[in-house]
Amino acid sequence: MIRDTHTKPSRALPAGSTDCHMHVFGPLDKYPCAPRRSYTPREARLDQWESMARHVGLERQVLVQASAYGTDNSCMLDAMEAAGGRCRGVAVIDAATSTQELEAMHRQGVRGVRVNAATFGENDSSAILDHVKWAAERVAPLGWHVQIFTRLGVIDALADQLKQLPAPLVIDHMGLARAELGVKQPGFARLLGLLKSGRCWVKISGAYRVSSVAPDFPDAAPLAQALLDANSERIVWGSDWPHTGEHKGEAHDGAPPVIDYRPLDNGVLVNLLIDWCRDESTLRRVLVDNPAELYGFPGAHAYA
Repeated sequence: MIRDTHTKPSRALPAGSTDCHMHVFGPLDKYPCAPRRSYTPREARLDQWESMARHVGLERQVLVQASAYGTDNSCMLDAMEAAGGRCRGVAVIDAATSTQELEAMHRQGVRGVRVNAATFGENDSSAILDHVKWAAERVAPLGWHVQIFTRLGVIDALADQLKQLPAPLVIDHMGLARAELGVKQPGFARLLGLLKSGRCWVKISGAYRVSSVAPDFPDAAPLAQALLDANSERIVWGSDWPHTGEHKGEAHDGAPPVIDYRPLDNGVLVNLLIDWCRDESTLRRVLVDNPAELYGFPGAHAYA
C-alpha cells in the first residue's frame, strides 16, 4: 500500500517540470517480478503517480526500470506508452538484449540504461567498471546515457575511468553520500570534480536515502547545494516515487520479502528542492531545461 501524501509545495513549479526518477510496479499478475531479485514490491500504478504529480505540479516523468523486474522492461515500456510523449525511460539490459531491441526501445522513448550495483550489494569497483563500460559501448550509438546506482567509495575509485566513457554518465541519488558526514566526507570531492568536468550528471534525488533525519532531511541540504554549486547545468531531480523501503542489498532466488513504501510527503520533497535551488532560474534549469537536454524532451519553449 502507498501511504504517501501530497501537500502543495510552497510555490508553483515551472511549466514542464520533470520527475526524472520514478518507478511503476504491477499489476503483478501481469508483470511478474524477476526470479532473482533483492525485494518484492507492492503495486504502484502510473495513475497513482499521476495523481501525486498533479498535486505537486509535475508534468513530465522519467520511468526508471526497477531492479525487481531485472531485464524484463515490459512493465516500464507499457507505462511509457500509456503516458505518451511526456514520458521517457531508462532500461536495464544484458548481453541477450539485441541491437534491434535497443532500437525499438529508443523509438518508444528510452534514453538510457541503468546499472544497479548498490541494489545488489555489488561494491567491487573493477566489476562495476566493466559493467558500466560494456553498457556505455552498447548504447553510445543511440545517444543514450548510462545511469549508475552505486556508493560514493566506488565513484571515488573510478572517477578517472568514468570520465573516459563513450556515453554520458548519470549518478543516482547524490552518489549515496552520507548526509551526517557532510561535504568533507571521503569521495565527495571526487564526485564534485566529475560534475565540474561536465562528464557526468547527478540526480539530487532520494534525500531519505542519504539522510535519516525525517521528515525534511535537513542534513541533505549541504550535499545537494554543493552539487548544484559545482555545476547546476548537470543536475536533475526525481521524486524516487513510490519510495521503496529498506531491503537487503543482495539478490537471491525465491521470494524475497515484500517491502513497504515509505509514508513520505511528496510536497515536502519538492520543497526541499525549491530550497536547495535558492532561486527560480536554478529551479527551472533543474526541473525543465536539464531534463530536456538529457532525455530529449521538448525544450522549455513548448511549455511557455
